[in-house]
Amino acid sequence: MSTEVEVRRGAAAGEQAAAAGLSVRDVARSYRDGRGRAVQALDGVSLEAAPGAVLAVVGPSGCGKTTLLELVCGLQAPDSGSLSAPPAVLMPQRDLLLPWLDALDNTSLALRIAGASRAQARERARAMFAELGLEGFETARAGELSGGMRQRVAFLRTLLSGKPLLCLDEPFGALDAITRAEMQEWLAGALVREPRTVLLVTHDVEEAALLADTVVVLSPRPGRVRATLEISRPRPRRRSDEEVLALRARALELLAGERA
Repeated sequence: MSTEVEVRRGAAAGEQAAAAGLSVRDVARSYRDGRGRAVQALDGVSLEAAPGAVLAVVGPSGCGKTTLLELVCGLQAPDSGSLSAPPAVLMPQRDLLLPWLDALDNTSLALRIAGASRAQARERARAMFAELGLEGFETARAGELSGGMRQRVAFLRTLLSGKPLLCLDEPFGALDAITRAEMQEWLAGALVREPRTVLLVTHDVEEAALLADTVVVLSPRPGRVRATLEISRPRPRRRSDEEVLALRARALELLAGERA
């Protein structure tokens, strides 16, 4: 495997990368575990997402999905291969809301860090609350919000970062099944109203089929691309849509084959 590493992101490469979308070419990454042993997380992974597209990555636990997100966000560097990405923001599984702040202050935190005054940041966030189904919860503290509402607040905070690429790491993994289904439908609509390029990591293949334009199936560690599945039906979609059902079945078949 080539040992060349090329990474293009950030302010200098932002416009060029944003125009080209996300591109990962033959990327490999290894690390040392707690016992000092070498662990190969990813091996020769290639994937692409056009600007405004949603790309989902599914695979068994430990196959390198989160490592891939961190590479794209610049939190790690690949050992080899090339990576071209616009400026990205990571939304982890836990919402990480600050309990002493109300919903408006939590969502506008990135704007405050970027230099906006509290009043300016709150006003900009407030303008999007109704659009994303948060109207009436502006002054609620994190502990007063349901799990689904907390995730909406966290997602709005991610949007307000202003980054063209959103990296979502199991965003609904901590929710119960009913709330998760509701949030999947909500996110599908939110991405139509507020388009972004999205890299979504999930264990839920139905979630991937509902939300993504392309689904990449990874093998067990070291993660390699087992298949790239496309879905042509526009978002948002229904769970009963034939393409959703067909992609879900194919992805599950591929994952079952890897376990076997």
